[in-house]
Amino acid sequence: LKSFQAGFTQTLENPAAKLKQNINGDVTVSGQKYHLTASGQEVINDGKTTWTYLKSENEVNISESDPANQDMSPTQMYTMYKKGYKYQLLKPIKEGGVTYDQIELTPEAKTNDVFKVQILVSQADKSIKSVKTFKKNGTRTTFTLKNFKANVPTTASTFGFDKAQHAGVKVVDLR
Repeated sequence: LKSFQAGFTQTLENPAAKLKQNINGDVTVSGQKYHLTASGQEVINDGKTTWTYLKSENEVNISESDPANQDMSPTQMYTMYKKGYKYQLLKPIKEGGVTYDQIELTPEAKTNDVFKVQILVSQADKSIKSVKTFKKNGTRTTFTLKNFKANVPTTASTFGFDKAQHAGVKVVDLR
């Protein structure tokens, strides 16, 4: 899988705080690069630099990309099981006539805030349906993907921020 594009819904739940919040967006990923749009902001990462554009403020914050410091990056969806996690294949489940493999990841580091990750993968086309993280503080975050397209064409401009496209943008360089 060289790249993918998908719409998503992020659901944040914390039963103790009686919190349930949904955010919808779109993401394009290629290797360590991504372009994510959600809730009036764009987060663009070219593997070295991260631009966070806040549409309502017409402001872009620029910072160095630090993959080791990212809680859950879109670039990790298909690779997170390879490093720092033990994985286990659970019983397949069926939803809406589609059969999904359930994969459960547990972090090797006991100091990790996350104690479990559940991933649903379509048996038919191997696309990810959802990724659900369980944190020790009771928070659960679920990313549900829709309209998944594999190996979409991308260019360098897909993963860069063009100031010329945003007249009068305020630039805050945090590097």
